[in-house]
Parts: sequence; C-alpha cells; structure tokens
Amino acid sequence: MPETFDIKALEKRMDGAIASLKQEFSGLRTGRASIHLLDTIVVVAYGSPTPINQVASVTASDARMLSVSVWDKSVVGAVDRAIREAPLGLNPIMDGQTLRIPIPPLSEERRKDLQKLAGQFAESGRVAVRNVRRDGMDLLKRMEKAGDLSEDQVKGRSNDVQKITDLHIKAIDDLLKHKAEEIMQV
Repeated sequence: MPETFDIKALEKRMDGAIASLKQEFSGLRTGRASIHLLDTIVVVAYGSPTPINQVASVTASDARMLSVSVWDKSVVGAVDRAIREAPLGLNPIMDGQTLRIPIPPLSEERRKDLQKLAGQFAESGRVAVRNVRRDGMDLLKRMEKAGDLSEDQVKGRSNDVQKITDLHIKAIDDLLKHKAEEIMQV
C-alpha cells in the first residue's frame, strides 16, 4: 500500500509539541499562585500513584495563596507529603481537609534558574517540532523514490513543511519570551 502525505497530520503533531510545552511551563513557579502549579504532583493514595487533581481540587484564593481541598480525609496526609516533597519549595498549612499553600516570593537567583529551565523546556519543544519536520521530509523522499511524487511536488510540499515548522518554532519562541517575562516580574 503506497504511503500518503498529510500535512495536517504533521501540523497536528507539531501542535502537540506546543501543547506539551505549555503544560511544562504551567508547572514552573513564577511567584504568583497558579492552579496549574501543582499539576505535576503525584500523590500515593489508595495504594497507587494518583495525580493530585484526582484526589483534590486546587484553587487560587489570591495572588500569593493556593488552596487544596482534599475530598477524602484519609489522603490529606499523603497530599501534604507529596506537595512538601515536590521540588517546588512549598510548605502547606493543614486546615482540616483543606491545605493552604502560601507562595513565597522568588529570589533573583531562583528566577534565573527558572528562566534556564524554561529555556530547556523550549529547546525540547523545538527538537520535537524538528523531529516531526524530519519525519515529513523523510516521507516525501520515500514517496519520490517510489515514484508516487514528482521532484516538483516534493519541493512544493517540502516548502509547506518548512513553513509550518517555522510557524511552530516561532510560537515556541514567543511562549518562552512570555514565560521569561512572567518569571522575572517582581
């Protein structure tokens, strides 16, 4: 069965890389309370690792305070422990089945470290987009070799792949710039 070239499928994979980057960025602490700050935390509840959003609801009561309402009283300690052990530098305060988490201001050094980490996340996103581009280009070469596409068709579609790659790389750069500004705001 001959292979088919679908630029929309490549674009969808590149969009997935950007969505993944946004998810990683949401977990970076910026000095402001964000309900997505705790998204990466996994709680050992009921004998298995469980994402925090499956055992509690997270709300931001103001710019410097998160509130975690645990649904089951028996897992409050596990949620508290998971938040303390996460590499976010947070210390929850227990209040019954609710954990109040003050978000301390970031030091200048920590802000620079977070900027570097954001840069690493962005580079991983760029690599993912470039890998999708490489897959698309390889497919075009195979189709040309098999006689399914002419040289001109391959050139035109290669240009299309490069255009969507450039757009996605620019989107990643814009996301990084925005996140870096957010991190450095006092």
